[in-house]
Amino acid sequence: MMEVPSVTAGEAFERVLAGVFLLDVREPDEWDAGHAPQAQHIPLGVLAESADGLRRGEPILVMCRSGNRSRTATEALISSGHDAFNIEGGMREWEAIGGPVVRNNGTTGTVI
Repeated sequence: MMEVPSVTAGEAFERVLAGVFLLDVREPDEWDAGHAPQAQHIPLGVLAESADGLRRGEPILVMCRSGNRSRTATEALISSGHDAFNIEGGMREWEAIGGPVVRNNGTTGTVI
């Protein structure tokens, strides 16, 4: 198994505020319930066919609910030449450190 580079939710929050790209690989119902406002959504199941459209040469922070699916996505992105980092603890930890969670309409969301 590949050693996957990772960052804490706190480190990810700071990097996102500085403009680093945030990718959420959760399922649509999870995304709709609540996500980080800066995130782009590509479910893990379709990531392979969508990864070519992602920016190369810039870091990608990858998030799911707990850090497991995002680990798989991070491995796949690295294997395809991207500079990707798994967010430890995922959206659960993001929410726990006070990271914003919103719905598509901008109202406060929840992590499911």
